[in-house]
Amino acid sequence: MTSSSVSPSAPSAPAHALPTSLVWLMSLTCGLVVANIYYNQPLLGEIGRSFGVAESQASLVATITQVGYTLCMLLVVPLGDKLERKRLILIMQLGAALCMAAAAWAPSFGVLLGASLLIGVCSAVPQLLLPMAAHLAPDEDRGRIVGQIMSGLLVGILLSRTVSGYVGAHLGWRTMFGGGAAAMVLLGAVLAWRLPTDRPNFTGSYASLMTSLLTLTRQLPLLRRSALIGGTMFAGFSVFWTTLVFLLEGAPYHYHSDVAGFFGLIGACGALAAPLAGKTADTRGPDFAIRIGIGLAVLAYGIMFLGSSYIAALVVGVILLDVGVQATHISNQSRIFSLIPEARSRLNTVYMTAYFIGGAVGSLVGGWAWTHGRWPGVCAAGLGFVALAFLASRMYGRSSAEKQVA
Repeated sequence: MTSSSVSPSAPSAPAHALPTSLVWLMSLTCGLVVANIYYNQPLLGEIGRSFGVAESQASLVATITQVGYTLCMLLVVPLGDKLERKRLILIMQLGAALCMAAAAWAPSFGVLLGASLLIGVCSAVPQLLLPMAAHLAPDEDRGRIVGQIMSGLLVGILLSRTVSGYVGAHLGWRTMFGGGAAAMVLLGAVLAWRLPTDRPNFTGSYASLMTSLLTLTRQLPLLRRSALIGGTMFAGFSVFWTTLVFLLEGAPYHYHSDVAGFFGLIGACGALAAPLAGKTADTRGPDFAIRIGIGLAVLAYGIMFLGSSYIAALVVGVILLDVGVQATHISNQSRIFSLIPEARSRLNTVYMTAYFIGGAVGSLVGGWAWTHGRWPGVCAAGLGFVALAFLASRMYGRSSAEKQVA
């Protein structure tokens, strides 16, 4: 593949089916590694009090961690098409362990911010595993397998809040980061033993590899549309999760971080819908699943706005929001992985970079919306991002005929 021209091609089936045990290991790995990024969210109140900073400043920990993740996806994950993925994954695992330990030790808020940036950088392992799984999976089963692995990632995102909320309330936020460091060491040992080698085909230079990201983005409107939908939906998702702890710690609830983390457990129930979303994308098409996902996110914010004083309304909203975001995300990834098989790491890089730029923007906007508009402002900001996703899905990068069908 040259950097000057790209064209969608039919993916070739792998010589052997992807073993079920390997799918589960990839799913577990995605969940445990991505949890590093989200441990901080239920702990933001405690972190702020620990260093004597305001809530809006404490929310920067969540934002800068996602910035680090985005930088790694942009600058490192494309190497999955050039370098042996297993070695790259193990190096990042070691880096994640060291950075989590540094966060646990951080003597100042500035040091914690620096460690959080590097935690994000070293926690993009799932974005190397997903293209590997898509390469090894049979064509007709790719959406389901990607959905299963994504379910591990999504459960990790959500349960990380439950675990960290409980640990933070009872043992302190530093203990949570220290435990995460130990988990990365143990997981790295298992991956070194079980993960297969996977040698990509790209033989060009790093410069040509990075240049091809621009070429892919320019020449594939479907990739651009998927990236825009994914980024705006994840922004709406992050607005909620960054500010939920502030809502629950104030009136009328006055809860601690363990209760805020419990909402991650509730949301994890929704993450179990990920394989179903992937199967729906295989059978009904990604656009259908994306429309359903956006509709669920709109309904979720409506319920949480009207029922913000009732825990039951928040519970229903969490489940609907998580299912909606997952349905759009998995459908987007299933679609882009079918475009150019030999460029899956780079396609994923373009998509996930936009996705986590959206997440970082959502966290930043969420903190601002909470400061200036409290919960109504948060819901308005979240709905605004979901509305942008709807407009992108209907209008962006489509021909006139496609718009009529959509």
